[in-house]
Amino acid sequence: MNDTTGRRLLRINEVAAETGLTTRAIRYYQEMGLLEPAARSEGDYRLYDESDLERLQFIRGLRDDAGFSLAQIRQLLEDDTARERNRERFRQTGDIDERRALILDARGRVDRQIEILEAKAARLAAMIEEARARGRHLDVHLAELDGGPPPHPERVAAAESAR
Repeated sequence: MNDTTGRRLLRINEVAAETGLTTRAIRYYQEMGLLEPAARSEGDYRLYDESDLERLQFIRGLRDDAGFSLAQIRQLLEDDTARERNRERFRQTGDIDERRALILDARGRVDRQIEILEAKAARLAAMIEEARARGRHLDVHLAELDGGPPPHPERVAAAESAR
């Protein structure tokens, strides 16, 4: 289906099929304010355009690939939307004080995004290090099987003294 401008519009079940999301997830994202359908049909069906599909795929990537919570995703999307709005207002005004306020607001939003991303990066770095430590521990066990020292000498001593 196309709208009057020739834009391709899809119903929710078509969007679900294209994005790999369930219709329930899409409706939930709307309830959370992560997505607003591009239009409504005469029968009051939600209709989505290409930008909605891109936004859903972006949300899915942040959630599934990067492990962000929906609250974090909402904050990131809200900040992006506000920055776009502020950019347009900045272009339309010559008032120095208003421009300064817009820049300061944008700077605060960027700082918040950096904070969210750095927290995620720190958590991922910690998880990577934990996995590397497990790998090193397993390497020690393999070395023991090949004639190396036991990985837990204290356990060996405790077991021998218990006999």
